[in-house]
Amino acid sequence: MTLPAPSAIPALAEADLARFGEFVYRRTGLRFAPGQRGMVERRVAERMREAGTATFAEYFARLRADLDREVEHLINALTVNETYFLREEYQLRCLTASLMGLVTARKRPGDAVRIWSMPCATGEEPYSIAIWLLEHWPEVDRYEVEIVGSDIDTAALAAAARGSYGERALMRLTPDLVGRYFAPEAAARPGPRSAPRWRIIEELRRSVRFSPCNLMDRAAMAAEGRFDVVFCRNVLIYFDDASRRVAADHLYDALAPGGFVCLGHTESMSRISPLFRVCRLADVIVYQRPEQDDG
Repeated sequence: MTLPAPSAIPALAEADLARFGEFVYRRTGLRFAPGQRGMVERRVAERMREAGTATFAEYFARLRADLDREVEHLINALTVNETYFLREEYQLRCLTASLMGLVTARKRPGDAVRIWSMPCATGEEPYSIAIWLLEHWPEVDRYEVEIVGSDIDTAALAAAARGSYGERALMRLTPDLVGRYFAPEAAARPGPRSAPRWRIIEELRRSVRFSPCNLMDRAAMAAEGRFDVVFCRNVLIYFDDASRRVAADHLYDALAPGGFVCLGHTESMSRISPLFRVCRLADVIVYQRPEQDDG
């Protein structure tokens, strides 16, 4: 079979685009904005070439059958994983100044404290949480702190587990922090244009567990157990109202009674679900599962 050259692959017909959008929506809860059409068509064209399919109809049939993990590869291609260390630092300050004290007030020394970064992209957020706790929470050694990073993008999770980052990801870190928690990596292809990279030290890599999980999948969410704090930042803005309500229910179930969820600064749980209690802590708003409930 001879596949068309990249430039020869036609734009998706309106009906095909609509069918594709509904397929992705049912799997992920994500809706594509009209301005994202070009990105969607490029990613579909890339996957068609990789899958060896000549037409969209052939590729879509392969997607629906999903005999070779093509849905996983497609989702990996469509998700955006732009992030960096210490992003939205004000929430990390709140974590150690307020949330950890509230969480451990109902625990004993040695008890587990569970924190979930969901979605975690390529790992910058869960590793940032680990670094921040080590640097700013004196009680860190009194409890069994478990940090889990989850994402729907398995390629991003593989990168997170490796823990290798370039300059942009580290731009908010001081040289002192980089020196303590990262080791420089030798360039894969040494040369004047090789970009420097640093890898998280092994001890810190071992402190974070990564697992694939879809925010819209109740069973997958429940399999991770309950958490004291969940960071779910800057993802609900990509959902429609129905998907947001489903996600909110799943996040509620993922919290231990009295636990907290942290959203992105443009997101508000108050407009999505009545289940959570709004907590205003200094310059941060977080959302709490009430301690007294029947869940």
